Amino acid sequence: MSVYFYGCITMDGYLADKNHNLDWLYQTGTTEETDYENFYNNMDITIMGKRTFRELEKSETSEEIYPTTKNYVFTHSGTLPLKGFIPVNCGAAEFVRQLDRDKNIWIIGGNTILAPLLDEDLVDCMILQIAPVLLGDGIPLFSQKEGRKRFALKEVKKYGSFAELVYVRA
Repeated sequence: MSVYFYGCITMDGYLADKNHNLDWLYQTGTTEETDYENFYNNMDITIMGKRTFRELEKSETSEEIYPTTKNYVFTHSGTLPLKGFIPVNCGAAEFVRQLDRDKNIWIIGGNTILAPLLDEDLVDCMILQIAPVLLGDGIPLFSQKEGRKRFALKEVKKYGSFAELVYVRA
């Protein structure tokens, strides 16, 4: 099993503005300008929180998002309004540990899911796209407990105005 975080942040490290909006991202570029499709084609499972899921619901093509992966959403709700998304109500680290060892897992979205996985050393690769935007305030990507985590820089790519940094667990 390999656990990946793949996502875009601002130059000052935010995933979303303080109201959880992603307008800054949508106004900056699209996935067509990145290697997203190749990345997604190598994933078996997606894991996200309820806020990320709500962003997907806003899309006109929400029923077509992530069609080839098994998609889990951490929520207290027992059901979700979109087909192909499965609600989960337990700890992120506990859940990831029970998944099939032969699967590639993509952590989508924010620090609520990512932080406990980092705390438990369960993240193998972090692919960070950096957008040329400064928000000054917002929802940070990293909020794990204090504790040093080491990653090694594997690759740097440029996609339009985005920089992509690929880190693997050291």
